[in-house]
Amino acid sequence: MRVGWTRVRIFILAGLVAVLVTTGLMVKTWKGMVPWTRPLAELLKEVSKPSLVDRYGNPLTVTYTNPWNTSPLSLHQIPDRLKELFLFSEDKRFFRHRGMDWKARFHALAQNFWAFHTVRGASTITEQVVRMVHPRKRRIWARWIEGFEAMSLERSNTKASIFEFYLNQVPYAGNRRGVAQAALYYFNRSLDTLSLKEMMALVVLVRAPSSYDLGKNPGAIQPALARFGGSAFDRGMITALELARAIKGSFQLEPPGPIVEARHFAQFALAALKTESSLFQGQVLPMHGPLSDNEPGGVPGRITTTLDGPLQNFARTTMVERVADLYNRGGSNGACLVVDHKNRGILAWVCVGGDDSRLINSVRVPRQPGSTLKPFLYALALEQGWNAARLIQDTPLANPVGTGLHTYHNYSRRYYGPVTLRQALGNSLNIPAIRTIGFTGVDAFLSTLSSLGITSLDRHPEFYGDGLALGNGEVTLYELVQAYATLACQGLFSPLTWRADPCWNPKRTRVFSRETASIIANILSDPDARELEFGRGSLLNFPLETAVKTGTSNDYNDAWTVGFNNDYTVGAWMGNLDGHPMDGVTGATGPAMVVRSIFAWLNQKGNTAPLYLSPNLIRKKVFQAVPNTRAPQDEWFVPGTEPGGVGKIKVYGTDRLKEGGAVSKNRGANQDRIGFLKPVNGLEMAMDPRIPDRDEAFEFELLGVDPTDRVEWCLNGKRLGVTQGGKYLWQLEPGSHLVHAHVFKPGDHWRDHQVRFIVK
Repeated sequence: MRVGWTRVRIFILAGLVAVLVTTGLMVKTWKGMVPWTRPLAELLKEVSKPSLVDRYGNPLTVTYTNPWNTSPLSLHQIPDRLKELFLFSEDKRFFRHRGMDWKARFHALAQNFWAFHTVRGASTITEQVVRMVHPRKRRIWARWIEGFEAMSLERSNTKASIFEFYLNQVPYAGNRRGVAQAALYYFNRSLDTLSLKEMMALVVLVRAPSSYDLGKNPGAIQPALARFGGSAFDRGMITALELARAIKGSFQLEPPGPIVEARHFAQFALAALKTESSLFQGQVLPMHGPLSDNEPGGVPGRITTTLDGPLQNFARTTMVERVADLYNRGGSNGACLVVDHKNRGILAWVCVGGDDSRLINSVRVPRQPGSTLKPFLYALALEQGWNAARLIQDTPLANPVGTGLHTYHNYSRRYYGPVTLRQALGNSLNIPAIRTIGFTGVDAFLSTLSSLGITSLDRHPEFYGDGLALGNGEVTLYELVQAYATLACQGLFSPLTWRADPCWNPKRTRVFSRETASIIANILSDPDARELEFGRGSLLNFPLETAVKTGTSNDYNDAWTVGFNNDYTVGAWMGNLDGHPMDGVTGATGPAMVVRSIFAWLNQKGNTAPLYLSPNLIRKKVFQAVPNTRAPQDEWFVPGTEPGGVGKIKVYGTDRLKEGGAVSKNRGANQDRIGFLKPVNGLEMAMDPRIPDRDEAFEFELLGVDPTDRVEWCLNGKRLGVTQGGKYLWQLEPGSHLVHAHVFKPGDHWRDHQVRFIVK
């Protein structure tokens, strides 16, 4: 009897212990588990850095530091045979179990026991996904927890979504994730082009990616590949011939092909994205338009840009070659920006040069633009009532600067007399530009540039002065191309965009009329208009109608070329980011070749058309009293600005438009005033010791004096002489001087003018 009760007590005690152990195990298991409350696809929204692709889906920001592959394929995009091989190798009962395969576990336990080492692990695909998402140290307890988490995962996700996640995120060597990245990494091919041998290799590699690395030790995988192939043959999945081919011969490995090199564009896009969204604070990235085949809203973390990968690579190669060609002339850096100005999408963004170009985004670095701002100045003059036939005086011109005198020159150091606005812009003449900004005013010109998106010119108008017409401020290539795109789009400004968004429709602001934009484009595409300075065979005369403008800053620090046709705007800059000058490299000899080559590439698409010309423009013949155009010439006019009949055009920029060497900003309000152009009051000059004193002279010059006026000149109270007109050549003498000029006009009283100056 006692024995019976003893056994009962033992059984009861054992049962209580079992219950306690089981309860404790369940509690510990429950506490160790991480619950699944959302679909696997939402994990991709937690990427630390978004992935940018070009308009064709080519990656721009190839990074393998993200926790997940942010460019996944949908399950139907993965070859069926590859999926079958993975299921056979990793989880034969995947579609029959509920996350944990107890039968496979017990079978693996028996095999490992009899072999005295680990032969197989028996982890299901679902358990492997759990391990990817919730990594733990490889211990028995971790395996136990993973099994229950796998069952929980399958209750909140479909089998298809789990299998798709696995195939896209399974880790390989080189920080690659998923079979698609692995195929590119090892074979540089897409999945649908892989051979059976290569598919089998992708399956076997997941077991030990480092040990079986095809690049470091191609032969290490062969035994495992042969065993897997034999098992697949036994199951009837492959034929004997396919098995023989799979286990013989070596792999044809090919390193990944060149990606689209657009690091500076990517930096710009990611910075813009960080500004406009809260992604980097852990929130969900707002998507714009369908970005992938995987889901209607796009792949979280993957953004399609406007960049054209093939064009980007071509533009980069072209700029690299051109910089190398001019390296002996002191040029070491270059930048290029290409825009589809109809939708304002950025197609190419290139920065090349030395090591500094890797760190500095030269498309966004402010530099002196030289003459590239002149089209906007003349456009403003047209808006204010001028026309393209307006004659502007191209004669010697000097302005006071402090106690000195700045003399303006054209690039060729030649003067052409009265030239038309068309000729002044086409030949990029400096003196007519200075006279033109005197008509428009610096304030109005600076305001116009701001309306075009040029925000780098943020100083007071007096800081720039008349020199703004010649580019004495600093602008970026980005701003310049954006401004030229406004001319290309009939005077409508809207900002450039980097993101391919079919719903993007920014506000457009009219800066110039269609007629003004048409005339400026017509001038910039007219080979005859630039003949004086560039010649008939200029590199700027493109095969198809293209508006082109060059610019060169002081001392050849910067060389620019910007152009646009009916569809695209292209800008290029060359120089040195460290600021040292080049050896005579101009816009026409440096970046012009790059811009011409890019337009040739773009024109191969065949969608070419002439530049827009407003139907409201009036075409009229005008006789201009200019030595270069003695015969009547055709010209386009905005209605209301055309001359009546065929006749001469009034010349703007005669001497009367100056007062004391300063350009009048009141459009000729001081035309009847008389004053000294040279010297200006307080001028300081120095005699050149290398020149004999008797050969050094300075020309006194008055404004507002006609050739028929009589002028009496006096220096320090002594009479020098009398001239007809407002000029007198005086031999230099050191000392402080006071010069008087007595002007006698027909039918008018004489006028007395004086200034003080110093000769050292």
